[in-house]
Amino acid sequence: MTTLRLAMVQMNSLVGDLRGNAHAIEGWLKEAKQAKADVVVFPELALPGYPPEDLLLLTEFLREIRHYSTKLAKKTRGIMAVIGSVDEASVRPTFSSVDPSSCSKPLNVAWIMADGHIRGSYAKHKLPNYGVFDEQRYFQAGHTAPVFCLGKATVGVNICEDIWFANGPVRDQAVRGGANLVLNINASPYHTGKTHERQEMLASRAKAHRIFVSYTNMVGGQDELVFDGNSLVVDPTGKVIARGKPFEEDFLLVDITLTDLPRRPVRANSSLGKPPRVFRVDVPWKFSSISRVALEPSTILPPLQETEEIYRALVLGVADYVRKNQFSRVLIGISGGIDSALTAAIARDALGASQVVGVMMPSRYTSTESLQDSKALAKNLGIRLLHLPISKLFQTYLQLLEKPFFGLAPDVTEENLQARIRGTLLMALSNKFGDLVLTTGNKSEMSVGYATLYGDMAGGFAVIKDVPKTLVYQLARWRSRYKGSLFDRVVIPERIHTRAPSAELKPEQTDQDTLPPYSILDGILEAYVEENQSPSSMVRSGYASKVVHQVMRMVDMSEYKRRQSPVGIKISPRALGKDRRMPITNRYTSRVGR
Repeated sequence: MTTLRLAMVQMNSLVGDLRGNAHAIEGWLKEAKQAKADVVVFPELALPGYPPEDLLLLTEFLREIRHYSTKLAKKTRGIMAVIGSVDEASVRPTFSSVDPSSCSKPLNVAWIMADGHIRGSYAKHKLPNYGVFDEQRYFQAGHTAPVFCLGKATVGVNICEDIWFANGPVRDQAVRGGANLVLNINASPYHTGKTHERQEMLASRAKAHRIFVSYTNMVGGQDELVFDGNSLVVDPTGKVIARGKPFEEDFLLVDITLTDLPRRPVRANSSLGKPPRVFRVDVPWKFSSISRVALEPSTILPPLQETEEIYRALVLGVADYVRKNQFSRVLIGISGGIDSALTAAIARDALGASQVVGVMMPSRYTSTESLQDSKALAKNLGIRLLHLPISKLFQTYLQLLEKPFFGLAPDVTEENLQARIRGTLLMALSNKFGDLVLTTGNKSEMSVGYATLYGDMAGGFAVIKDVPKTLVYQLARWRSRYKGSLFDRVVIPERIHTRAPSAELKPEQTDQDTLPPYSILDGILEAYVEENQSPSSMVRSGYASKVVHQVMRMVDMSEYKRRQSPVGIKISPRALGKDRRMPITNRYTSRVGR
């Protein structure tokens, strides 16, 4: 029996901040050594941050990564470290994890460092190229699956997507390489249901090969992506024996007792000049088990309930977008409605009340209830509320346009003017004070174009862009009833939860004057946008054919608007943006039954 102490660092990297990320890694290395860990594991691309996108096309960026990787290796005296990074194709250790015939792109690698040296590497095999992922643009794929031998422990290392394939590298490392522990490093973005999916998959891999599996995931926000952490260790029976914190940095320490298994033979590849697919790298190592105190059993927290999970993802997404882009304060147009109320609550929880400013911009159509509820919301949140009426500005616009509009009846043009006046005021405040404008449009509105270009869509970050309207209500209600220790008690005024939603751009207006009820609209949008269902399939599910075709047409015709909208936090399996890239100029209409 061999007991290996594993440290897993759930790290929040900043893309491109090589010096800052390297400094943070050094700090975690010290903590792991103090804890007498044998191995410390960092997430995928922990050094450059994930995803670095076209930074990877810059030669100087790759050179700096190599420089910091070399420096970090020198800090590993007394410990073995697995660090996610990038390797230039021309700079590879002996036993490279890549097919030598393909050398044009860099590698997404896990460096294996020990006692001050780089001992080897593993290059990612499966490069995802769907949804938000575009890794085939930047990386070449690895083709070998080395295992690393530390005394009697045989450790396989692989990266993120690789472990999702039952017949992928994990099988080679366990079956042919004799690994009894697999360390999988990740930058796995959050979406609803992902936590359960991961756990089920990891349990399946562990049971299939009778191995321990460690899954170290990144945490933090990066543009539209949120990485949720939730790192795991699963034993050979599929049982979770350690779990990292959700949505925050964490240092997870676990003792793993490995059964001393006879090493399986590794057959060499017969192809001349090619390294074997599976090979061993001996890492000179002395375990610390003799001199250390056993860990106290720790409580394994259960996964979060879905509503809290989504809310915390949104809070982290806002906090990191603001912090990493060096803003200090945000502006939010407060209308008295549910969308702006939820956005303001999320921003307040992410940044603190003093860093959030609400702006109420009533028009001639704004109800007394909206004014009262906006003031009550701001008071409950403890945020400052500016009052900037737009009635006079709106009248000036109407007078200016009176001649060119002569003889034409008022329509959506006049409604949109009000939204654009508000957008102009918010952007003026942003320019003057350097604050970031958070937009308040939800996924239901953005999908069907029920939003004004250069109006309520004007801003720098769209907090609830991927949150359907029905879920907006659910999140707002959850926040009003929240009784935990993470957030202070805040109540969104009850009338905001119960009033009929309205843009208040004309007398007696409600959203359902233009849109189907949100319970119906959101079901159709989920089927069409997220699941790519056909009209006939949706009709068979019980939706009226006329409504299905109306909604699909609105979605298709609003693509040009969404292309001009701010980036927003992804929380669903398929968000509007990188996940769904439809051409704006598009004549394909057969899918709507014409």
